[in-house]
Amino acid sequence: MKKIYLILALVIFGNLIVNAQQKLPKAIQFTGKVVTEDSDGNVIGLPYVNVAIEGTSRGVVSEFDGYFSFVAQPGEKVVFSRIGFKTVEYVVPDTLNSDLYSWIQIMSVDNVLLPEVVIYPWPSREHFKYDLLAMDVTDEVRENARKNLAEEAMRELRYAVPTDGREASSLVFRETANAAVYTGQYKPQRIFDVFAWKQFIEAWKRGDFKNKKQ
Repeated sequence: MKKIYLILALVIFGNLIVNAQQKLPKAIQFTGKVVTEDSDGNVIGLPYVNVAIEGTSRGVVSEFDGYFSFVAQPGEKVVFSRIGFKTVEYVVPDTLNSDLYSWIQIMSVDNVLLPEVVIYPWPSREHFKYDLLAMDVTDEVRENARKNLAEEAMRELRYAVPTDGREASSLVFRETANAAVYTGQYKPQRIFDVFAWKQFIEAWKRGDFKNKKQ
């Protein structure tokens, strides 16, 4: 009796395994490349394209050269989308005999021309009229603006305002780059520069140094 129960259990378990295997959908490795046309008419890979199965959360983003690869099922609809390009849909064939399938998808630019929008700092025409009539256009305002932009005032501000982090780091990088040019050798000495001596003699003959003393 126990043998009969054991045989029945094995038969039932075997049928369950077979039915489960038959119900499992076929999975294929769906690979390919997304391409487009550049301004010169050359075909190039299109990166950062969303390649997803419609109605699911499965999908990938194409790589820098346009390549993509993920698992799909026959009959599923693949959606290719990216900002600035027309969305394309493709259905995976359901008559595939292999578990590997490749596809090259061409995407074209989606030109969208929006109407011109002019943004004004006034909420209405009435506010514009009020601000225009209340605007101060006297010479005093113009004179203050001229003084603030004078060379002497700007020079004082350049010396008074402290250097920010971006400017300081840029100066350090430039000094490091200049020092790296002469790595492993001596820096040239200006005292042996023939052109510098020539400029000095010409300036001395013109009396530039004498004029500076006066």
